[in-house]
Formats: sequence, structure tokens, C-alpha cells
Amino acid sequence: MKISQVVVLGAGSAGLMTALTLKRRLPQLQLRVVRSKDIGIIGVGEGTTAVFPRHFFEFLKIKPQSFYLEAKPTWKLGIRFLWGPTDFLYTFAYEFEKRQPELARNNGFYYDPAQPWFGNASAYMAHDRVFPRTPEGMPRFHNNHAFHIENVLFVGWLENRCREEGIQITDATVTAEPGPQGVGALITETGERITGDLYIDASGFRSELLGQLLKEPFRSYTDTLFCDRAVVGGWKRAANEPIKPYTVVETMNCGWAWQIDHEHHINRGYVYSSSFLSDDEAREEFLRKNPRVPADKTRVVKYRSGRYERSWVGNVVAVGNSAGFVEPLEATALQVICVEASTLADTLADSLMEPPPTLIQLYNRYNGDQWDDIRNFLAVHYRFNTRLNTPFWKACQNDVALHGAEPIVDFYRENGPSVVAGITLVHASNSFRMDGFLAMLVGQQVPHQKPYIIPPAEQEFWRRRRQQLVLDAHQGMTSEQAISALRRPDVRWG
Repeated sequence: MKISQVVVLGAGSAGLMTALTLKRRLPQLQLRVVRSKDIGIIGVGEGTTAVFPRHFFEFLKIKPQSFYLEAKPTWKLGIRFLWGPTDFLYTFAYEFEKRQPELARNNGFYYDPAQPWFGNASAYMAHDRVFPRTPEGMPRFHNNHAFHIENVLFVGWLENRCREEGIQITDATVTAEPGPQGVGALITETGERITGDLYIDASGFRSELLGQLLKEPFRSYTDTLFCDRAVVGGWKRAANEPIKPYTVVETMNCGWAWQIDHEHHINRGYVYSSSFLSDDEAREEFLRKNPRVPADKTRVVKYRSGRYERSWVGNVVAVGNSAGFVEPLEATALQVICVEASTLADTLADSLMEPPPTLIQLYNRYNGDQWDDIRNFLAVHYRFNTRLNTPFWKACQNDVALHGAEPIVDFYRENGPSVVAGITLVHASNSFRMDGFLAMLVGQQVPHQKPYIIPPAEQEFWRRRRQQLVLDAHQGMTSEQAISALRRPDVRWG
């Protein structure tokens, strides 16, 4: 059947991002978003990856001005891990796999925990700078950054862009009526039948269409990811409190905590395993670590880690939390939606709006691999974190299943932070690349059999290079300075 009408169930990030992506790439589609009061948005601050700006500003070609004015993001160069034997940095610049012409080996062999920067991105992070400055006093943007965003503001920006594209947004509580292809119609409380050729399930953890109506089997990740809850809170930013250009990820007794810096407040959350402590115990540990969080402003979010076997079944395509979920340790939630939405648009375009079974199978394989790739990457975070010796972390070190990360870890243990086999061990669509695994293995100081004795000349090269990187970073802009520059009345947007 030729697809011309698409109905999206859910008007959170997943639903609106998918609707906007389809309409921008396939303007001939008729799109209707059903926003139900029963399907709320989680509404916490969250981080993104570098896939996010590429999706909106390059793939969809949306001008960034409205995003900065309405969503009010701050910038994220990577993650600062309070993790492993010593703190370390993870950037989007793929610095571990790079190699300087003057040196015999790639950067990973020269890592120094006391000075954990290889290039501009990590040096800027280490010194709380976000961008170089132009001679005119403006930030010099690059492609190695992501954003911190407040979900409510982001959803508002998405809704405005959807309305500009002529996407109809209907407020209604609906029930799904089965049909021969999967869904026959969405029936509103007033009896209206909302029908389409394709239904996007963006109903969040409820997975109303894929999970509940179609009963698609669920593949659990609990043998790798033991955490299943999060207690969240935050506080208002003090006037003199700097905006960190990175997410902080901190080891806790039974999991980990994030810190995300927004312009006017700081969002904090503790992801933990209910098998090792109760909700009340988690809240107590969270508040001890964060005394500025009002005790009456915390809440607990429950989830399960895993994905459905297929995300496209019949005339239903699930996106975001309706298709799967993993904890936000690498802030991949919005990245996943970007990939799901863009691959759906590409699939429809390539099939001239009549996708055959082979393309649908390819879509399911590609997006299933995306979820599994994230699971495999997170496995390395848990298996090798030796910062605390609590029962939870002992269990992680002994029992976390590595799955697809196992051959990468085996290679690293024998060869050190070499990238020679990266293209074989990590497939081309894996956004973390070999570099991400090296950053986690080297940062956590996982031992290997190929230590490199750095010759004096190369030691001297790195000493001078690191010094220069620090000097360059100190010339850069803080997040506050970059925000102020973009709000100057004489700013000209390209």
C-alpha cells in the first residue's frame, strides 16, 4: 500500500521529532499528531550527542536561530567521568584514535591521567571553556559539540516547528482499534476515528501500539544493565555558578548520578538498581550527595532496559521509548530518535512510499543494531569501573555481560589502545566508533599487554603540545560568554 497519511501517537520529543523529520524530508505526506493527556513527557533536563545538531541543522536544514531563542540550550563538549581509578574525559572529537605526524603511535598510547587532554575539545572541557572566539567576539562553532536542553522548552520548540510545517496536532485520548495490518484506527473519546496508512507509536514506556496492541516480544538487557530506576531533582543556579560545558557522570553506591547544567538551573539524577537498595535509600543517598536539592522536589522514575524485537511491525513503527530504552549514561535517547526518524524518512523516500518487506527488515535490523550497540558500549562502563567496592559494583565487575563488546575488549587487552582493527570490530554505523571504547578502557585504566615506553623526544612533544592546548583553551569562551554573545542585538544569523 502506498503511504500518504501518517498518524503519530504522542507529542513528546519522539513524536514531534519524527513528525517534523518526515514532513521536512517528505513534504507530500499528510501528518497528524495525536497528543493525549494520558501520555505525558518525562520533563527532565537532558543531554544529547553530536548526532542531534547534525540531524536538525544539516539533515533537516533547520535554521538554528529559533532553536537558540526558544529552546535555550547550553553546550556539551562531552562527559566528565568521576569514574574508575581517576576522573577522565570523553569527547565527541574522537581524540583517542587520532595520531600526530610527529609520533609513532595513536593518541591513546600517550594518555596521562594527570593531564587528560589530547586536543582542543578535551582541553576546553578540562578548563571549562566551550568555543574559540572570533576576532569579533563571537563563538567559533564546530561540529564536535552537542547540547543540554530542558525537555519542556525543547518540546515547545518542536511543536512550533511542526505547526509551521502544517502538521496537525490534535488533543485527544484515544484507544487503538486493531486492523488487518496492525492498527485499524485510533478512536477518540468522542467517537472520532483517526486513520492513516502508517502509525507512529511515540507513546513512551507505555508502547501502546507496538507493545500492548501488537504484543511484539521484548528483548531485555538486564544481564548487562542492572539499574532500573532513577531519582531526579535539581536546584536553581546561583548567579556566580559557572555553566559547565559537559555532563558530569559520577559513580554512586548502587549506580551513578548525572549533572546537567542549564542556564538557570542544574538538573541532577541518580540512576540505581532496586535490587540493591530501596527507593527511600536511594533518595537519602542522593540528597546527602546533593544538599541543595529540595527534598520535596524529588521524584522516582521507573523503567526497564531493553528493546522490542522489531520496531516496525505491520503498519506500526515505534520510536523512542516505545521501541526501547537504556539509561542515559551516554545521553543517547534523542540520538536514537534522530536515527529512527531519519532512517524511516529515507526508507519511505527510497521505496517511493511503498516500502517492501526487505526494506522493512533492513530498517528493523539497522535500528535494532543501534540499541544493541548502545547496550554493548554501556557494558564497558559497568564491567570495568573499580572506583567503589560496594556489592552493586562487585556484581557489575563479575557479572555484567559484554555481548558485542567482548571481542573489542579482548583485542584491547592484547594490543592496548590500538585502532588498527577498529573498522572490523566496530561497524561503520556505530556512533561511538573504536574511539569511544578506547576512551572508556583507557580512562578506566584497564590493563593490557602492550604498554608503550614513550621515547624522550615524544615525551617532550607531548609536554609542549599539552601546554599549548592549555594556552589555547584559556583564550576560549566560557558558556556564559557564548550565550551573552549570541544575544547581542547586533548578532547576524546566517
